[in-house]
Amino acid sequence: MDLLQDLQWRGIIYQQTDEAGMKELLEKESVSLYCGADPTADSLHIGHLLPFLTMKRFQEHGHRPVVLVGGATGQIGDPSGKKEERQLQTREQVEYNVEAIKKQLEKLYTAEGDNKAIMVNNLDWIGQIDMITFLRDYGKHIGVNYMLAKDTISSRLETGISYTEFTYTILQAMDFNHLYKEFNCKLQIGGSDQWGNITTGLELIRKMNDEEAKAFGMTIPLVTKADGTKFGKTEGGAVWLDPEKTSPYEFYQFWINTTDADVVKYLKFFTFLDKETIDGLEKAVEEEPHLRAAQKALAEEMTGMIHGKEALDQSKRITAALFSGDLKSLSCAEIREGFKDVPTHQVEEGQSINLVDVLVDAKISSSKRQAREDVTNGAVYINGERVQDLGFELNASVRLDNEFTIIRRGKKKYFMIQYA
Repeated sequence: MDLLQDLQWRGIIYQQTDEAGMKELLEKESVSLYCGADPTADSLHIGHLLPFLTMKRFQEHGHRPVVLVGGATGQIGDPSGKKEERQLQTREQVEYNVEAIKKQLEKLYTAEGDNKAIMVNNLDWIGQIDMITFLRDYGKHIGVNYMLAKDTISSRLETGISYTEFTYTILQAMDFNHLYKEFNCKLQIGGSDQWGNITTGLELIRKMNDEEAKAFGMTIPLVTKADGTKFGKTEGGAVWLDPEKTSPYEFYQFWINTTDADVVKYLKFFTFLDKETIDGLEKAVEEEPHLRAAQKALAEEMTGMIHGKEALDQSKRITAALFSGDLKSLSCAEIREGFKDVPTHQVEEGQSINLVDVLVDAKISSSKRQAREDVTNGAVYINGERVQDLGFELNASVRLDNEFTIIRRGKKKYFMIQYA
């Protein structure tokens, strides 16, 4: 398949400004294209990934990605998809966020060859423009009626929109025009909520350049779950690319817990596995869903891509140990990572306490009678080792890092005993 056929098969194309024209362009030349992110936080989350991974597909087909982080637009706020004004951030915070996000995005793209990725910050050109230049050279080309027709603006007219956010679409149009002139950038891609901003950019290019000027826009569908709930969220919040916010193990777990109804769609959207491989995994979902081969492939591809092989191997090691109950293969740090969300119970520092009492106090067993049965029946494990001695004491010898002990009851019920 050629690039556009592959994108269509994957379901990645939502809207195009000129399908035939873009097909002709991509067949004729190596194209520069761009996608941007505003630094609203110091990390991207997986909800941001699809447009940038789509641009990576273009690079793998010989085209040149221009990756924009909005040091200027991030100080203004995109009204797209928002029902109320964004909280403005300080310039210092925006600058910090820009650098953090640039480092995350740089890892996605090839940095060598004729089509190596270019990283840009729109503060470098928007920050040089004074108010009069903005109004005369740019604002003059974009009519108020044209802007009011944009969904991102019209949807906010009743609840209110500031002049600051009202002008955002012009600033993004300025980006497209600048990149068109500086890097011959002829295509912008973005999420489906960016359609209005992308088409404003095409309008500005048409009006500020010669009549031969021709550029294109393409949007990516909003990623949703089969049950209609929001993609990329867990009980703990967003799934971040920053390993300090979402650990590689948690990242891996998010993908491996994908439902059968969603996994093939996500394999097509996010991974670079070919059609034959994904078709095979789809068949596995239908015929052997209990093996979860598709989910494992998805988790491995995504964790390896974002966090690297070492983090992937560690995530798989923790996952396998938790499944088998064999904790001896894990370091204390890995155990702490794998069990940080399990129920915990505090025991006083220096105290030696009988196992049966701990099982009751920590509500691991419902009563002392049940606790004794659990121990004698072999249902209780301390740090992965079965314990059947009713006189067993939790003391310093069973503390990991001298801070915690892991108790397992049955096959999968884990608890952490902490000492304070």
